[in-house]
This record gives sequence, structure tokens and C-alpha cells, in this order.
Amino acid sequence: MKKIVFVLSLNFIFFQSFSQSISVEKSVFAVQTGFLGIWVHNESRLSDDFALRTELGLDAGILSDGPNDFGFAFVAAITLEPRWYYNLKRRVSKNKRIDKNTGNFASIKTTYHPDWFVIHDDNNINFVGDLSIIPTYGIRRHIGKHFNYEAGFGIGYVRYFKKDKVILFDESDVAVNLHLRIGYTF
Repeated sequence: MKKIVFVLSLNFIFFQSFSQSISVEKSVFAVQTGFLGIWVHNESRLSDDFALRTELGLDAGILSDGPNDFGFAFVAAITLEPRWYYNLKRRVSKNKRIDKNTGNFASIKTTYHPDWFVIHDDNNINFVGDLSIIPTYGIRRHIGKHFNYEAGFGIGYVRYFKKDKVILFDESDVAVNLHLRIGYTF
């Protein structure tokens, strides 16, 4: 009887420790870049499947002042994004990686673009700040130990903040989040 209790106790401890290891990382710090900007982010664990991503970066935009006059501008971006990594257990059952929050996620990306500064070669740009809330579906995968790539898509809401001497047709609109990024995780 003592042997049976001992074996059952060991099995319980083994399975309990195994089930607790299937969760997002406690903290992940990384730098990412894509076609439209550069960002630094941290993801902190909220629960086994949820992480809170905080991000600072520069979002790029394409400006036009006529049919033949195009340029890029970079504006500050502050993002707060709770993420639900919903397929971690399935990835582990298929012997796939989940380290550094590798997996599929659903999130609510909330981004604030303050009108602090604009990086552009033309000093006459008048940027209007905005706040966007976009439900997003995405994936993150790691290549090797430190490199990763991430892709996501979502459609949501954006609210523009009116400034003096700026005419806005609408103060709110539909926002699209389409991102493809590569990065380095520390």
C-alpha cells in the first residue's frame, strides 16, 4: 500500500509540474522592426494564457502633397495590448515551441499616437494625434534562440484629437492593423 501511495504521489507531482510549465513567459523583452517602423516591447505574464504587451516605438506613415510628391514620416507610438495565447497546450502536445511566447494570439491593441514630434524633412507638417482600439489576430514564431517574426491583422476604431486650425471631416474612423515584423528577443 505504501508503494502505491508513493507511486501515485510521484505521478501527481510530475503531472502537476508539467501542467504548470505550459504558460506564457514571465517577462519577454524584444526589439522589432518592419516596413512601417521600429518598436521596443515587453510582455509580462498575467496568467497562464494571457500576457500584457507594452510597447514604445516609431510608426511610419506615407505622406502625399500631390500626385508626384510622396514622403515618409515617423511619429511616436505608445501601445498597450493584452494578448491571449490560446494554443499553447496544443503546440506542446505536437512538440512545438512555446518559449518566448511563441504561438497564436488574439489581442486588443490600443495605440496612442501623441502629437509630440514628427520626424520628416518638411517642417510644415501638422500631425493630429489619435487613439486606436483594434481587435487583432496574430502569430509569433521564433527562429533559433533570439530571432522572431510576427504577423497580425485586425480591424477596429480610431479617434482623432482635433487641434486648433485643423479641419477634420470625421473625428473617428475605421482603423486597420496589418503588421509583419522581424525582431530580436533578449
